Amino acid sequence: MRKTKVRSRFDRLAGSYDRRWRDWVEQTVRETLDRVDLEGVGAVLDVGCGTGTLFATIAPQREDARLTGLDLSPAMLVRARDKVGPGAGWVCGDAARLPFRTGSFDLALSLSALHHWPDPAAGLGEIRRILRPGGRVAITDWCGDTWTMRLRSRVLGLFDPAPLQVQRADDL
Repeated sequence: MRKTKVRSRFDRLAGSYDRRWRDWVEQTVRETLDRVDLEGVGAVLDVGCGTGTLFATIAPQREDARLTGLDLSPAMLVRARDKVGPGAGWVCGDAARLPFRTGSFDLALSLSALHHWPDPAAGLGEIRRILRPGGRVAITDWCGDTWTMRLRSRVLGLFDPAPLQVQRADDL
């Protein structure tokens, strides 16, 4: 039931997501790419890819990489496909049950999605499974260490049928 509520929420949000959250998403992409070395990476998975902003940034720089975006929302994936073009593959699926073979990816990324996962441990276990030996992961998400983020999460939770689970740094 929760997955259906989350999917329909993001399907409704897909059309305005880039406009509403543009600054946050662009900052998150920049800060994540500052921490991640893409050199020599062959296969990249973006878990919770949303409208594809991360791959829109990566694709022109890494035309040789196999980029795969996964999202629970079909409408978000349509936006991502339109934004990135043929430079990536798109899969509708759940982070807790990634539909990929074990050891399929060199790098797994997830930006601003972890707080939506009902079972973060399951999602992280799946990411570990799909990574090749020596594969890397980078997750950038909201942090509940500041009162402003805790307040933001509570306010958004009043309107969201799928409550956010914002983690504190020590818990992560």
